[in-house]
Amino acid sequence: MTYDFRDKIIVVTGGAGGIGGALCHRFARGGARLVVVDIDEARARRTAAALHGSGHLGLGCDLLERAAVEEMADRVAAAHGRIDVLVNNVGMTSSERFDVRSLESIEKEINLNLVSPLITTRVAVPLLKASDDPRVVTTVSLGGIFPLGETPIYTASKFGLRGAMLAIGLDLRDKGIQAGSVLPSATDTRMLRQEAVDGGNSLQFQEPPQQPSDVVRAVVSLLDKPRLEAYARPRESRLVRVAMLAPNLLPRLFPLFRKRGERGMAQYLEDLRRRGLARRTGGRWELVEEA
Repeated sequence: MTYDFRDKIIVVTGGAGGIGGALCHRFARGGARLVVVDIDEARARRTAAALHGSGHLGLGCDLLERAAVEEMADRVAAAHGRIDVLVNNVGMTSSERFDVRSLESIEKEINLNLVSPLITTRVAVPLLKASDDPRVVTTVSLGGIFPLGETPIYTASKFGLRGAMLAIGLDLRDKGIQAGSVLPSATDTRMLRQEAVDGGNSLQFQEPPQQPSDVVRAVVSLLDKPRLEAYARPRESRLVRVAMLAPNLLPRLFPLFRKRGERGMAQYLEDLRRRGLARRTGGRWELVEEA
């Protein structure tokens, strides 16, 4: 079965970012009408304007504000009257270590990564029920299976999001809404580049980062064949799932993962330098902003 994107109304949160933008472009090429949701309204509008076809909408929305989410849903209702696919794609991370980061930053990361997709999905339910074939797809992470010791708040949010979406998928299935999640590993986006130059989580660099197009393929496969979870890199997902069969061994395994990850992150930084996306100044790495 191949999912038919023609005339579908698809809402993508974080839609102006690396993965979100790639998803929007793929869906638009298939004939869907996109609602690009991003905290930066100007970027959301630019992304929508650049999509293939017509009828796309760019909306600014702070997903941390419930009233803003409800207003966004009202605008989608006024424009289209339904949502065929909701893609919860927004997310953030931080390179700050747990023992020194502010309490406010902890709350923000948990609220954006975990709470906002749940609120957005719940607010969208009436519009989803107005569709003949409603779907919810959520971008989780392999960090929702394997604990990333250097970024425990990201891990907490993704562990929680994975569990919540599994439960929601089971709950909504009998109510006519198909819900599933995609669990990518490190993906070459601006967020990952910033984390790398900040000296962030080296554990995720066991393999070279995948591309947004890899995540897009996993999302499309989930729409083609609805199920609870899909993995952008199945081999990597099997590795982390096997490792979690014996969590008490993690303290012994972590040094091995970390050494491999540190080499991988160094290689990634050099790759960014060759691509003109990062530079080393005064012994420190920094991003080179793209034009």
